[in-house]
Formats: sequence, C-alpha cells, structure tokens
Amino acid sequence: MEEKTNSRIQYLIREWLIPIATALVLAWLINTFVVFRIEVPTGSMIPTINKEDKIFVLKAYNKDNFKRGDILVFESEELAGEDGNPMLLIKRLIGLPGEHVELINGVLLVDGVQIEEPYVVNDFMFNAEFDVPEDHLLFLGDNRETSNDARYWENPYISKDEVIGKGGLRIFPLDNIGFLK
Repeated sequence: MEEKTNSRIQYLIREWLIPIATALVLAWLINTFVVFRIEVPTGSMIPTINKEDKIFVLKAYNKDNFKRGDILVFESEELAGEDGNPMLLIKRLIGLPGEHVELINGVLLVDGVQIEEPYVVNDFMFNAEFDVPEDHLLFLGDNRETSNDARYWENPYISKDEVIGKGGLRIFPLDNIGFLK
C-alpha cells in the first residue's frame, strides 16, 4: 500500500507539478527579459494603435538600432502618474540623435529632407524645430491633433536609456490582431 502511495506521489510530481512549475518559471523569465504587455490609455496613436488596445512589447537591449518610424515604449518622468512613478508612453520615433527636425505647417523635414508619413492622421498646421541631442530621441504621436508628445513637453527629448521596448504585436481587440507598422 505504501509503495502504491509513493508511486502516485511520484507520478503527480513528475506529470503535473514539474511541468506546471516549469511553465510558471518560463512565463516569468519571458515577461521579465523578453516581452511585456501594455494597454494603451489614449488615442494619440490612432489609427496605428487605438485606445485600449493591448500590445506585446519586445524589450529593447540594443538601443543603437532604433530607426525612424519605429513605435517605441518609454518612460516619461515629465508625465508622471498620480503615484509619482514615470508614465509609460508609446509613440513613433521621429528624430534620431544629432538630427535637425522641423515641422512646417504639419510637414515633417529631417535635416532639410521631407519625410513621408502615411501613418499620420488628423494632422494640423503646426510649426516647430528640434535639434535632437546625442543619445536622445524625438517622439510624436500619429494622431497629431490630439497627441500629447514632444511638441508640448517641457523637455521634448527622451534619453535612449528611458526606452524600454519596441511595440510588437497587438493582441486585443481580437478582430485587429497583428504586428504594428
């Protein structure tokens, strides 16, 4: 009888406990080091990302490989939450280190060259100039009319060190699942 009980315990450990524990550890490792999920609180990135979309974000480790047009998640000290912690924002990368960025009546120029932005909606006649410092980035929302972005921040530049990850896969709503572009 005791042998049968030991055999059942070994079976439960081998067939249930070890796989469940392994899955939990793997899920924790992936969430800590590879991807994390965010929920978008505003419509500043419409139509690319809608309010309340849920997105998997790939953690960024090589912060020198960002390209203009990437959708990145970063911490904003300036827009801290009610608890005083930095707010996570998701915006499109517009200006790279050392670039001169101009918005002239809503048209984007980088170092004097016009950049096509097919993802921008609700653009409006806005004029601004930015000189992006080394190791910093400039971000704008796709829904320019309503986006609280670099045009309005006291410090419009985000340090590369504040970038947490790159927007990847929208997982909700289910009818709009897919990779961000």
